[in-house]
Amino acid sequence: MNKAIFLDRDGTVNEDSGYVNRIEEFYLIPGAVDGLRLLKNAGFKLFFITNQSGIGRGYYKEENFHSFQEHLLKELKKHGITIEKTHFCPHHPDDECDCRKPNPKSIIDMTKEFDIDLKKSFTIGDHPSDIELGKNAGIKAVFVLTGHGKKEQHNLKEKPDYIADNLLKAAEWIVKNEG
Repeated sequence: MNKAIFLDRDGTVNEDSGYVNRIEEFYLIPGAVDGLRLLKNAGFKLFFITNQSGIGRGYYKEENFHSFQEHLLKELKKHGITIEKTHFCPHHPDDECDCRKPNPKSIIDMTKEFDIDLKKSFTIGDHPSDIELGKNAGIKAVFVLTGHGKKEQHNLKEKPDYIADNLLKAAEWIVKNEG
């Protein structure tokens, strides 16, 4: 079975200026590439799980999301990092969908598709919903203080397994404590 990292995207890997969807808004967060590389080299499969309510709110089109995501994946590939799959929820937060974080459906589906051992897997993100996603899926969850992390830390309903300054620090903690 495989071990996995389920990553939030905006604010965890790339800068989040609010409803990010244009390539001109693309900036990797310092340490993100090194953190992803460390996790990859430790044998983790990497996945994105991202809520994209800007689509449901009419702020941008799904095509914008796909163009931005394709650009991000190409940039990561230049650094030798492969993301196995991206799950995104395009719905408005008021929609009653089952694909929006913190609902664990995306993790459950990917677990079956990629033969993932949840006991050896983690979520990483900068929103309380990322931590709730991990807890709802029965896996460890790491909260990062990049993106919205610093301002959202006081809104955590679930206690993360670790709070890290950034993705690199999260990766270092995971690799040290995965057993």
